[in-house]
Amino acid sequence: MLMLHSALIIVGLVAMGWGFPAAHRLRRPLDIVAALVVLAGLCSALLGTLLVAVPGFFRG
Repeated sequence: MLMLHSALIIVGLVAMGWGFPAAHRLRRPLDIVAALVVLAGLCSALLGTLLVAVPGFFRG
């Protein structure tokens, strides 16, 4: 499971790394998609970090 949680962090960072410049570079309808990718990447990276730090967080 640690590999899956680490993959969430890496995918989130890659999404944010692509989305930040793309949100300023792309035209009007596509910049919104890039901004949403940044938001999804941020959520993914934060969730992965939480699950790496506290492995049984959602188990109750």
